[in-house]
Amino acid sequence: MFSPEGPTLRELTRQALSSVEHGYDLLAATFDATPFRTPDRLLTAVAETLEPLGPFDSGLDVCCGTGAGFGVLRSVCAGRITGVDFSAGMLAEARRAHPDATLVRADALALPFAPAFDLAVSFGAFGHFRPAEQRALFAQVHAALRPGGTFAFPLPAPPRVGSAPYWTLLGFDAAMRLRNAVWRPPFVMYYRTFRLADVRARLADAGFAVELLPVGPLGLREDGSPRCRLVVARKHHP
Repeated sequence: MFSPEGPTLRELTRQALSSVEHGYDLLAATFDATPFRTPDRLLTAVAETLEPLGPFDSGLDVCCGTGAGFGVLRSVCAGRITGVDFSAGMLAEARRAHPDATLVRADALALPFAPAFDLAVSFGAFGHFRPAEQRALFAQVHAALRPGGTFAFPLPAPPRVGSAPYWTLLGFDAAMRLRNAVWRPPFVMYYRTFRLADVRARLADAGFAVELLPVGPLGLREDGSPRCRLVVARKHHP
């Protein structure tokens, strides 16, 4: 599916009936040939939006997968680059593509870091965390940042109610909830559980000061609002 280099329908089905961790282990070798990989256009636009906020020293990619976000960190960070993910298969692919990065296998809800990073980013991973887990996730990232450190991630504008993308995402989430109601282990992947108002409140609860920046290179919607915003959450100085 998707391309000759991508997974087959059978492989995708097997992945979808696995746990999140094992599913990504199975998908790792072909992941970068699927639409699930964060597009380079988005990554470049995020790097351009982050650049005026730096320079940063050390950088962390939370749920790094195969390392697509490492280019963003390299463009704005002068120090070491670290990626963390719980899929051994995805980390193996990241290691092949980015041998100079430090890679750590760990659950994002239990990050094994002292306050060591100036910038943390994450791309495309938040749908794997239930709303009740978001506070714990943000608290873990907060604990991994130095005082004054920044946690940044893109948040695309939601599709218009009634549009084709709206119904597509609604249908996907409904199918995923049905799958998890009748099949074990669960595969947590929901596209409509990461809402801006909730995210801002939970980041604030974790100790962040939050601002939103338009990701300018991605343009505006018909109503003049940004197609994508960069959520910039800064850890307070003591």
